[in-house]
Amino acid sequence: MTQAPAGSPAAESVDPDRFRTAASAIEAQVERVIVGQREAVRGVLVCLIAGGHALLEGVPGVGKTTMVRAFAQALELSNGRVQFTPDLMPADITGTTIYTDDPIGGLRSEFRQGPVFSSILLADEINRASPRTQSALLEAMQEGTVTVAGTTHTLPKPFCVLATQNPIEMHGTYPLPEAQLDRFLLKLRFDFPSAPELLAIMAEEHEVVEVDAVADAAQLLGMNVLARNVPAATNVLEYIARLILELQPSPEAPEMVRDYVRLGPGPRGGQALTIAGRIHALLDGRHNLAVEDVHAVVFPALRHRVALNFDAERAGITPEMIIQSALDRLGG
Repeated sequence: MTQAPAGSPAAESVDPDRFRTAASAIEAQVERVIVGQREAVRGVLVCLIAGGHALLEGVPGVGKTTMVRAFAQALELSNGRVQFTPDLMPADITGTTIYTDDPIGGLRSEFRQGPVFSSILLADEINRASPRTQSALLEAMQEGTVTVAGTTHTLPKPFCVLATQNPIEMHGTYPLPEAQLDRFLLKLRFDFPSAPELLAIMAEEHEVVEVDAVADAAQLLGMNVLARNVPAATNVLEYIARLILELQPSPEAPEMVRDYVRLGPGPRGGQALTIAGRIHALLDGRHNLAVEDVHAVVFPALRHRVALNFDAERAGITPEMIIQSALDRLGG
């Protein structure tokens, strides 16, 4: 049994000029409360337009949570927040069915929605919860639904999980399962602020900055429709396919991949490159997907999809180094 969401908006027609105007306005509002982190701001915007999810990694206090709230305000979207802790249970995210007395003396069931029933869900410090609890988001992130007690409930549209993650080396963290990592369209890094940025943050510590709403759900859905219809030439799609294949470990793989990669990106990696690249093309003022757009999004789209082995950790090899070696081999 499936229940439909209430009040899901219809996509609003958006042309390329309006797409860029709306995107610029959204970024400008978020940057009113975020110092630096421009690549992360752009990456979250790409995920929201694509209808995907973002994994935000950085040490505590660099603005991850503030950014998520700013996007919700700029887009007039409902937002929920879950603080992931070791004792968090799946029902704390999805909701639960309770039984109450009805007027005729029997019992009736009632589903009480969890925080996942919002357009933007902030999963704060997601890797502090156990893998079992992390996996409660899998259905929501892939299907846009939640199944509780045999009943499937449809989540609102748009729906986006923005999960913050502390570096895995920090105390009290669990690695995310590969199946869940693959559900994130992009993995975005939050750099530690530079000296000028630290000064700016301290200067603004006591200022209250309001974020204005400059777009809404219908417009965001319209931007998604436009992005998915950006033309992609066959040679560009073939380039993406070759890149994904270059990163697969096998006896015939290049030495660096064969020695250090435990698991390469799957088909979702190619899909992530395609949709994120199309959005980058529109933001850059072009109406077709090009190889340069693939290069612009390749690291956030694939860094979490390249799983390394212990030899790579000992040798100081990173996913970005593996991806760059594949790009160098392909040329273009």
